[in-house]
Amino acid sequence: MRKIGIIAVLSLLVTALAAVPALAATVINDANAPSGTHFQTGTATCTLTNGVVNCSSYELAGVGNADAEATLAANYEATVDCRNRGGNIVEVKAQVEGVEASTGKIESKNGRLLVPTLTSAPAPTAAQFEALATCPNGNWTKITRTETITLTSFTYELTFVDKDTGDPLFPGPYITITGPDPVA
Repeated sequence: MRKIGIIAVLSLLVTALAAVPALAATVINDANAPSGTHFQTGTATCTLTNGVVNCSSYELAGVGNADAEATLAANYEATVDCRNRGGNIVEVKAQVEGVEASTGKIESKNGRLLVPTLTSAPAPTAAQFEALATCPNGNWTKITRTETITLTSFTYELTFVDKDTGDPLFPGPYITITGPDPVA
């Protein structure tokens, strides 16, 4: 009976952790925005669900006629085994960096910006990791341990850009969200 109780508690814990905040750090740099910029509705937050990063929609006011662009880059890693014909295995790491998503230019209207939701692409496939892994011998077989495919970090940025050229108006992003802490 005790085992059933432990299994039930563990099942609830797994369900509760399925969609958790991404343990992200948010930095808002007022020096990188038009004077008076503020959140009208919502907040800039990102959550992590099954290895996919979801950054919320929000509205900024007080931006004048400045446009913006939001980007989201996610980094993943996995363990790939290299197996020779004799069955010996060498473990190697493969990384996929900068899997990007972008809103493109967000045009201001009446001094406001409606920033849409931005979602990262799903984690790379085993075949993508195997293509990046380097075995000691090119004749060895690469096999990804799919359970090791992990999001190691992500960066979300909202940057104000010139209406005509798309060039940044300020030295850096107004909003930066980074996380989760890389897995050791």
